[in-house]
Amino acid sequence: MQHLPLKGIRVLEFGGYIAAPYASSMLCALGADVIKIEKTGDGEDFRRGVDNRSSYFIQYNAGKRSFAVDLKSPEGLEAVKALLPSADVVLENMRPGKLAALGLGEEECRAKRPDLVYASASGFGDGGALRSRPAYDTIGQAFGGLYTVLGEAGRPALTGSCLADLITGVTALTGVLAALVGRAATGNGQRVETSMMEAVSTLTIDAMTQYFDNGHEDPACGSRHPQAQNFCLKTAVGDDIALHLSSSQKFWLALLEAMDRADLADDPRFTTYNLRMEHYTELVEIVEAEFVARTSAEWEKRLTQADVPFAPVLTMSGFIEHPQTQWLELVEPERDGLSLLRPPWRFDGTRPERPGKAPLVGEHTWELASEVYDEARVKALLDSGVLFAGV
Repeated sequence: MQHLPLKGIRVLEFGGYIAAPYASSMLCALGADVIKIEKTGDGEDFRRGVDNRSSYFIQYNAGKRSFAVDLKSPEGLEAVKALLPSADVVLENMRPGKLAALGLGEEECRAKRPDLVYASASGFGDGGALRSRPAYDTIGQAFGGLYTVLGEAGRPALTGSCLADLITGVTALTGVLAALVGRAATGNGQRVETSMMEAVSTLTIDAMTQYFDNGHEDPACGSRHPQAQNFCLKTAVGDDIALHLSSSQKFWLALLEAMDRADLADDPRFTTYNLRMEHYTELVEIVEAEFVARTSAEWEKRLTQADVPFAPVLTMSGFIEHPQTQWLELVEPERDGLSLLRPPWRFDGTRPERPGKAPLVGEHTWELASEVYDEARVKALLDSGVLFAGV
């Protein structure tokens, strides 16, 4: 039996693309009733014109309920406000001030539900020179320094995933959960604010520490390797293995054991951690030459026996198929060509599953509107186009 700690919590999500929808998808997986407020007709843009068949929309919106409404009409605004007394959380990732301009700012929402948690995830925060600038993932990664930290020195590089969007979602999720805990203790709601710039700093805090530790020299992809004593090594069969020794003398000696290179223990270039940092480039050449001489299977056996921290360098397919991933039950069985990623927690030993399918645009409009209006009123709003019910 699943443990759903947020069962009974209702969330109204005014979200698009990834940050807010990812945050609310985790709330949904933890038991919350997430109502996705979206525009009539085509709904949220991440549906990409194929309704609930977009893989990206499914991944971030499975299990939610869709309420499609024209927020620019007074009747549509009133319909959403009628749902607010039943909501515990409002979560949005529009540009600062946009939801308030529609008549759904914090004060208006709190008038309907005084203990509401009102959470906003923006690009740059609700102030400053960049307040109103649009901010997609690329903008967040560039401003936050990820392209320089993850690229070679002097050669910033695009990354292979939407790191800024996702960490903003995780940061917003953390803030909402903290506010709900606070409300349970005090009875008071809170305003929770984060931004992509703030969220990305949680990923670059180590690089920022490097900046100060290295005399204000900007770190890049290779800057951390000497102090981390990490390596990415090609084996005889073309597979790659990653090592991370850190400052541990134990793991350095364990690696020498795995490589049958006890002679390096007395090499004056490598006897201490600081010396290995100083001569890291020379050390890389030695370790690379050793690893390319044996297969990955041989290295996995040797490294495991010597207790060296290592991992195969996996692709996404390799990660999904890895026995440890399967033991963790982190990825749901494929449905309609897509596997959903489950929440990264277990409760009493059980990981929550992702509930249901992604909704059609307005699939739940009728049932949700019926909570606050009689049948005749719901039908009139649908007929006028203020509300939209998908079929």
